[in-house]
Amino acid sequence: MSYRAEYQRWCQKVTDPVLLEELESIKDDSAAIAARFAEPLVFGTAGLRGVLGAGTGMMNVYTVRRTTKGLADYVNERYGGGAVAVAYDSRNMSEEFARQTASVLAKNGIEVHIYRELMPTPMLSFAVRDLGCRAGVMITASHNPAKYNGYKVYGSDGCQMTTEDAAAVYSRIEKVDMFKGTDGEDFDAALEAGKIKYIQKSLLERYFAAVEARQINGNICLKYPLKVVYSPLNGTGNKPVRRVLEDIGVKDVIVVHEQELPDGNFPTCTYPNPETREALSLGLELCEKEKPDLFIATDPDADRIGVAVRDAGEYKILTGNEIGVLLLNYICTALTDTKRMPERPVAVRSIVSSSLADKIAESFGVEMREVLTGFKFIGEQVLLLEQAGCEERFIFGFEESCGYLSGGYVRDKDAVLASMLLCEMTSYYRSKNRNLIMVPEDLYQRFGWYRHKVYNASFEDKGGIKKMTQVMAKLREKAPTEVAGFKVVRIKDFLAGTDTDLASGEVGEITLPKSDVIEYRLENGATVMVRPSGTEPKMKIYLTSCESTAEGSDEVMDRLYQLAPGLIGC
Repeated sequence: MSYRAEYQRWCQKVTDPVLLEELESIKDDSAAIAARFAEPLVFGTAGLRGVLGAGTGMMNVYTVRRTTKGLADYVNERYGGGAVAVAYDSRNMSEEFARQTASVLAKNGIEVHIYRELMPTPMLSFAVRDLGCRAGVMITASHNPAKYNGYKVYGSDGCQMTTEDAAAVYSRIEKVDMFKGTDGEDFDAALEAGKIKYIQKSLLERYFAAVEARQINGNICLKYPLKVVYSPLNGTGNKPVRRVLEDIGVKDVIVVHEQELPDGNFPTCTYPNPETREALSLGLELCEKEKPDLFIATDPDADRIGVAVRDAGEYKILTGNEIGVLLLNYICTALTDTKRMPERPVAVRSIVSSSLADKIAESFGVEMREVLTGFKFIGEQVLLLEQAGCEERFIFGFEESCGYLSGGYVRDKDAVLASMLLCEMTSYYRSKNRNLIMVPEDLYQRFGWYRHKVYNASFEDKGGIKKMTQVMAKLREKAPTEVAGFKVVRIKDFLAGTDTDLASGEVGEITLPKSDVIEYRLENGATVMVRPSGTEPKMKIYLTSCESTAEGSDEVMDRLYQLAPGLIGC
């Protein structure tokens, strides 16, 4: 069926008045029809993510119901039934999509456990394992702009679904007609019948206990009190972050008023990503007035965190790599000092995260494991340790995109935990007359002056996915011989699984799963890594420099950042 015929079918079948109005409004707009119907949403390891609106390529109640029917068929066929946990964030339509998900699952004989109110993504991961569910659904688009929403699916291990399981679900979704057999139970009636159950407060208390059990220096925040400015960026973090900080002794928390309450329109920033200055700008303004020791912001589903610290009277935003390196170094230091370091400890980082972490881990005798981008791969390493009966070996995992985890109580990044650890770490270094500006400089003096930047290139226009594929194919057909004037000496192609030394011609094997990523190592030790985003229509270029001086690293990074985008024709 052509996408125009599908558009006409939607005009006949849709009963939702808002979507009907949208369909009517585009009847004479071929481009708008194509944008909504030409390329349907595809279910993958990140589930679904798209712009809210009418059409097979958009997030709406019909695409959610169809996806849920496919998920229900998967659970019934693989497990013979079972339970699924459901949670949602503050985005527009999130609660409605969650209720629709629960209703369709109930209609198909699946027991549903759903939170009474919006909750962070890590609390969905926790519920899946705590309640023994076969799967979990989190309605969120993480830190995307307000026009987006998404449908993230977790396996029984609390991790995002593997490639194989996601493919198995998608194969069932493809068999489901958008408008046939996708209806659900009446939510309230299913709740009354016990087919849908609200998650009890006792589970929340178990989650908070699990987070707080990851403290290393208990009561340090009481002994060395902090003043903190916090922003939940109009998302889900407000209650859980403040609860945990209160529990560990951080009493002086000032919340950014304009960003305190849930609001899916995110009125104060177009892109509620705590990695960006725009999202943090109101909090930074409040910091200038309140002069806190620490500024923390969590993204809408509270799995990522942004941080700023006072530096010579001003507030410096820490990068995701800086936060990760600081936390790794603190955890290793504190566990060693308190004689709580497990035998054969393990830390995990993604391939695009700072290799400075490797040197820190080595200095403490910690095994550093490198995995593909996507926190599910870090969660997978925790699962492997659990299956081997030694989950306690895992001490920390991180991604440069501001995602962190310590301990195996969940299998996803957790900004509630990260908020707690950042406060504990700040108080700890205060007890040593150090701060979060001094400590990185200590590390750079010891291991080299690392600098990291990410260049983002947008491909939001029609055909963006195809264009990104073409860019990556071109890089493989004709690899660059130099970047920013520095000779390329090594190429790692994670899709081909090859690691090529250009001087000797020797080709090694990359043992990680295949992924559309290319890394260029330059003659001066700098690296340039190119990767299409798996969740957004953009390409990312990850840049690393490391020289013997801060000035030298800054100079190299400036050259890389200015010229590297030419690699992808930007």
